[in-house]
Amino acid sequence: MYDEAAPDVYLVQQAIDLAGDLDAEALRAACRALLRRHGNLRAAFRYAGLQRPVQMIPHEVRLPWEDVDLTGLPEAARAAAADRVVEEDRTRRFDLAEPPLMRFTLIRLGDGRHRFVLTNHHILLDGWSRPMLVRELLALYASGGDDSALPGSGPSATTSSGSRARTRRPRSTPGAGPSPGSTAPPSSPRGRGSGRRSSPGVWRPRWTGPRTRRSPPSPGSGPSPSTPWCRAPGRSS
Repeated sequence: MYDEAAPDVYLVQQAIDLAGDLDAEALRAACRALLRRHGNLRAAFRYAGLQRPVQMIPHEVRLPWEDVDLTGLPEAARAAAADRVVEEDRTRRFDLAEPPLMRFTLIRLGDGRHRFVLTNHHILLDGWSRPMLVRELLALYASGGDDSALPGSGPSATTSSGSRARTRRPRSTPGAGPSPGSTAPPSSPRGRGSGRRSSPGVWRPRWTGPRTRRSPPSPGSGPSPSTPWCRAPGRSS
């Protein structure tokens, strides 16, 4: 049994103190673009009433953003108040079935002083992936959320339409690329990086970005990011 009243040991939080002029709207736009570019950051995981867990990736998610202004407090009390906000955020659990499993908090401490809090469930990304995510977030902030100058985030099962995920297509000939609209990747030798069919018309997505080292999940740790994905009910292109 899981102790749902205790702090979640799989919750990861990073608090960054920012000094100087900050464009809060550009930071919000950067966070929104980050979720839009990477389907895995929009993932949720459901297992209730199912034979095995499934990963569900909606086309869009609400930006989980919170502004906290502490400038109305005496200067001496702001640091302690900011620490309380960070601690309360750290103890607020995620519901794995409700995406996104990531949230952003911007705390205003004074003129040119902010604390930015990035919180996520460990099932989305690990410590090796986080520096790459933060670097991309900073690049998106510098461009005001415009990702046109950034490399593409790579093909993802989430970019397929709902009908493509549900409809079976004619098989391609061996060695040929997939037919237009096919959900199957090009034929390739079985091994690292190749897709694998988990059920008719559904493919397990493959990570095409920088490779990171990942430890095997511990027993009883719940669903892993390699579980099959499916469409969110009612979502279609």
